[in-house]
Amino acid sequence: MPSAPTLPSPALPDPTLPGPGTETTGGRRAMLVWGVGVCVYLVAIVFRTSLGVAGLDAADRFHINASALSTFSILQLLIYAAMQIPVGLMVDRLGTKRVLAIGAALFTAGQLGFALSPTYGTALASRALLGCGDAMTFISVLRLGARWFPADRAPVISQVAALFGTVGNLVSTLVIPRALHGLGWTATFAGSAAAGAVVLLLTLLFLRDHPEGHTPPPAPAAGAAYVRRQIVAAWREPGTRLGMWVHFTAQFPATVFMLLWGLPFLVQGQGLSREAAGGLLTLSVVSAMSVGPVYGQLISRRPAARTALALGTVGATALAFAAVLGWPGAHAPVWLLAALCLVLGACGPASVVGFDFARPANPPERQGTASGIVNMGGFIASMATLLAVGMLLDATGDDYRIAFCSVFVVQAFGVSRILRLRPHAERRGGGRGRTVLAGGTGGIGRGVGAGGGVEPVRVPA
Repeated sequence: MPSAPTLPSPALPDPTLPGPGTETTGGRRAMLVWGVGVCVYLVAIVFRTSLGVAGLDAADRFHINASALSTFSILQLLIYAAMQIPVGLMVDRLGTKRVLAIGAALFTAGQLGFALSPTYGTALASRALLGCGDAMTFISVLRLGARWFPADRAPVISQVAALFGTVGNLVSTLVIPRALHGLGWTATFAGSAAAGAVVLLLTLLFLRDHPEGHTPPPAPAAGAAYVRRQIVAAWREPGTRLGMWVHFTAQFPATVFMLLWGLPFLVQGQGLSREAAGGLLTLSVVSAMSVGPVYGQLISRRPAARTALALGTVGATALAFAAVLGWPGAHAPVWLLAALCLVLGACGPASVVGFDFARPANPPERQGTASGIVNMGGFIASMATLLAVGMLLDATGDDYRIAFCSVFVVQAFGVSRILRLRPHAERRGGGRGRTVLAGGTGGIGRGVGAGGGVEPVRVPA
């Protein structure tokens, strides 16, 4: 363990930034405000994943094949990924409340449009609108947590926020299929859109960007130069790039499985009933809910464990897929399918680890932009794999074993990038330490460099 370096002479606290003893240490007010934000994210996930359990119904309703069905999710994720950096810039400039309110309005309109769409084209446009709103949620919630809670709790707060997304996945897995069976397509999706209107109202009434008395300094004038500086500065940090590739590699297997192809694979490829397949998908969601807080606590206590947790989850996912796809019989046993779903549940929490690489590498005014870059990773990988699975299914006559082999290709590429970047990130940021920006959300101490600016203080893990 490296010895602690000599700290620079402390400067006077900055009254515009949160510090010790303020509401940023938590409390009821912080929990209420942050709770509104995660409720918006939860509803966005319900809407995002509702197609995953309604894929077969959508194929029948719009008379489309596997490739066309995958286009729904690919377009939605394409828009989501493309908007991550713009949304990060918006969060840095406009604040969380405005961005979350816009997002809630957009994904509610998209879900309602999807309910009422008479054709494949209008349904596709509705999912695109939904993707726009969905893209504005998670980065905003991360920023909200950073403003209202101390820095040393950031890994736990991030994992708990992701946990609420998992709850949204569970809601769609349990509720949407039953509603489709009992109420039909239009009533199910139009009824769910009401939840979007509720969280939009809650956002407008109760959400605040930061505690009272801790208004951040005004952002510099917007313009092309500002945008370019934000993006370039965030990208130059090896921690940002490493976080993006961790997110890329860890997230996509679960996203591909839960968002679209899991139910068809279990029903058509493995011969299960819809009820049994839904039960296994629920098992994956419960697994994610259990693993997320554990990962958050581990990283909060031992930041050096980040890479091991991420790569270990990727390796376990590859082994589980290999066991299922390589099973000698026509169908893998249910216990092995259950094991696959349990392992897939850890993919989401492992992908959130990517933000724990980027967060300490960037100052507070660049957190939204850096988070946007990280969040692009998993959704780019998901788009590529969703498209590959759909095309391979059409080309092979619905051979799921061949189609899902595309998972291994994407994983191998992502792991190679992680291993290449990890030494650079450790040299830049200290593989066993975490960066605390004094006077920021942690309020732990301030270092002043020769130029009078804030410098990061390395705290050994």
